[in-house]
Amino acid sequence: MADEPSPQSGQIDSVFRNGSMTVVGVLTAFSLGILTQWTDDPEPWHWIDLIVVAPMVAGIAAQLVALKRLLHPSSLEAPVYSRAIRMFLWGLSLLAAGVLLSVVQDGAAVI
Repeated sequence: MADEPSPQSGQIDSVFRNGSMTVVGVLTAFSLGILTQWTDDPEPWHWIDLIVVAPMVAGIAAQLVALKRLLHPSSLEAPVYSRAIRMFLWGLSLLAAGVLLSVVQDGAAVI
């Protein structure tokens, strides 16, 4: 299709960005579901639980910030898009660390 203009250098295709927004939105909702499930545990909370919940909350906050950045029209610029995706990946990593800490904490409680 020779009639279509080529995307400008440093620009992200809007269809590509929309797909990324969908992935970020779905995984952020999934992350909120994990936190909700974890906090709904019938066991009473202890101070040590903050070690688990802090990275989970920070990770979800980073994911929400990334989603906010991707929703802004300026995220079609490659540097803005890259920063938003990096923020999302950091958030996902923090959430995974919180889940891993939760598993270790539960395992230690059984021993």
